[in-house]
Amino acid sequence: MLAYLIRRLMSVVVMLMVIIVVVFCIFFLIPKWTNVDPATLYVGKQSDAAAVAAVREKLQLGDPIYEQVLHFFKGLFVGRTYSAGGDVTHCPAPCFGYSFKNEQPIWPVLTDRLPVTLALAIGAAVLWLLFGLAAGVLSALKRGTMWDRSAMVVALAGVSLPIFFTAMLSLAAFDYGLGWIESGYHPISDGIGPWFQGLLLPWVTLAFLYAAMYARITRATMLEVLGEDYIRTARAKGLSEPIVISRHAMRSTMTPILTMLGMDLGALVGGAILTETAFSLPGLGAAVLKAIYVRDLPVILGVTLITSIAVIIANLVVDILYAVIDPRVRLA
Repeated sequence: MLAYLIRRLMSVVVMLMVIIVVVFCIFFLIPKWTNVDPATLYVGKQSDAAAVAAVREKLQLGDPIYEQVLHFFKGLFVGRTYSAGGDVTHCPAPCFGYSFKNEQPIWPVLTDRLPVTLALAIGAAVLWLLFGLAAGVLSALKRGTMWDRSAMVVALAGVSLPIFFTAMLSLAAFDYGLGWIESGYHPISDGIGPWFQGLLLPWVTLAFLYAAMYARITRATMLEVLGEDYIRTARAKGLSEPIVISRHAMRSTMTPILTMLGMDLGALVGGAILTETAFSLPGLGAAVLKAIYVRDLPVILGVTLITSIAVIIANLVVDILYAVIDPRVRLA
């Protein structure tokens, strides 16, 4: 197990380095290849030539490419100093970029909004796992019954309906109409009750989409697993159906579920833009949308890095869970 963990950690470090280089290329090299000055993306097209030249000097865009990459890495781990003439700006580590429009480092902006996005993603993930797995398993066990058909129709609706539609529908029904739930985000410092109530509708809306997909995948995988020889052998030995399902069938069923969970949860950490916008949640998704409107490139770069790191960490956790569920993975 230790050797497996070491291999996975080494691959994570390599992948992290590759992603940082790729992100650098996307935001600094590709614009040059398309005859766009990266400095103009930081200050806006309407800025004067002096402002663009100052930002170009601060970002050291005139240095060789390998030196620019080293500056980028250095900023992430030990901080970075931007200087142009007598204007000196320090961005402390971890420096995910500096907004020259707002004159502030990006990292405090990300850490201020990250808890909102994490609360949304984790809360929704708990709901969609509970309901998606339960619906999928029951549909597989009751194949062809009214429950199976009804659950799959609901799952199909959940996958098909746009999330902004279900968000508006839930607000109209449960907030504006019935008044059961008062929408609007409240920080946890205001109390658990207001915080929970403000996130309940976003959780349910986001979970409805993912629970539908997880229910369909769980049903298909469970039906395939129930036809395997080792399941028939377990039943032939006289094991009860709950033990056959929980100890044998669910182990194999959970493998694709964990794969999906790692990707989905990691991606959601970068911000559920539609959900956060519909419910006015001050998360990373809303920050990205605002940055796109005002063309604040460093915010987009910072959220891109956060999302990439979150996906890597989520998949590392999934790989560890693989080894716990199936010991054969450790030998791979």
